[in-house]
Amino acid sequence: MSTTTIRVSLETRNLLHNLAHQAGTSMQQVLEDALDHYRRRQYLEALNAAYWAAQTDPAAHAEEQAELAAWDATLLDGLDPLEAWHES
Repeated sequence: MSTTTIRVSLETRNLLHNLAHQAGTSMQQVLEDALDHYRRRQYLEALNAAYWAAQTDPAAHAEEQAELAAWDATLLDGLDPLEAWHES
């Protein structure tokens, strides 16, 4: 794995060092884990914002509900839900 050097404040370097020491791992691993956590949080925040926007847009919400209704029709492929439940 190739590496590079980045500039961070002395405070950040000391924090990385202390966290790595406490975890019994390398400063590089602490930084990689922190960045992965940050990336995942950013993704989930963007996903939540997009979901909220879709839910507050009446046209988008209606389109989603229509799509869900279309898929609901395929759940039992025309079988009576009570009969299907009793057969299982």
